[in-house]
Amino acid sequence: MALSYRLPGFEGPLDLLLQLIAKHKLDILDIPISTLLEQYLAQMQAMRQADMEIASEFLEMAARLVYWKTISLLPRREEEAQAIQEELAGQLLEYRAYRQAAGWLTQRWEEPICRAPAEFPPENAYRRRHAPEEIQLAYAQAVARGKRFSPPPIEGFSGVIRRAVSVPAKAVALLRRIRREKRVEYASLFREGQGKEEQIAVFLAVLELIKGRRIRIHDTRAGSFLTAAGKKDGNAERDG
Repeated sequence: MALSYRLPGFEGPLDLLLQLIAKHKLDILDIPISTLLEQYLAQMQAMRQADMEIASEFLEMAARLVYWKTISLLPRREEEAQAIQEELAGQLLEYRAYRQAAGWLTQRWEEPICRAPAEFPPENAYRRRHAPEEIQLAYAQAVARGKRFSPPPIEGFSGVIRRAVSVPAKAVALLRRIRREKRVEYASLFREGQGKEEQIAVFLAVLELIKGRRIRIHDTRAGSFLTAAGKKDGNAERDG
């Protein structure tokens, strides 16, 4: 792979042109092509005399400048020469703005953006004083938070269920009562209960009958009551 020559201090042909324009105090918007081409070709000749291979981008720019000078000497080609000059001037202005921005960013990068973190000696002494009541309250709150995520003990269920009550039996009895009375007040089911076990069984029986579309529950201002579901309307619904 052939080595490409890069002029010391130049990043490409545009960089070289900017250096030549600044050196000879030329106007980018009104570049004299003869002077610029002469200086550019002289720099190219110096590169050849140093026996260094020239990068293709430098050769391309040389051909572009030669073409520009050629058409500028021909009659009725002024518009094309003016278009080439405007295009090259725009590229040079844009490249100069990029180079200035790169220089500013490089300077900012080299400058220290922030100082090194300061070292502080560790402080192991806790200086705040707490009253005994405050410490006791904090301890109680910490224990309560820990118990909140723990399952309840088995002893906590000892007073809830003392004997087994058959839910299907309660469901059959409730269905027979509804068919007999046509309408049963929901609250009356629990007034007749003889304990928590029976009340829970009655509640589960109501849910099973509603789920099986055997009864319906109605809500009114006077209260809630149960009725049997019709043969055609077997859906258990809740009327508001």
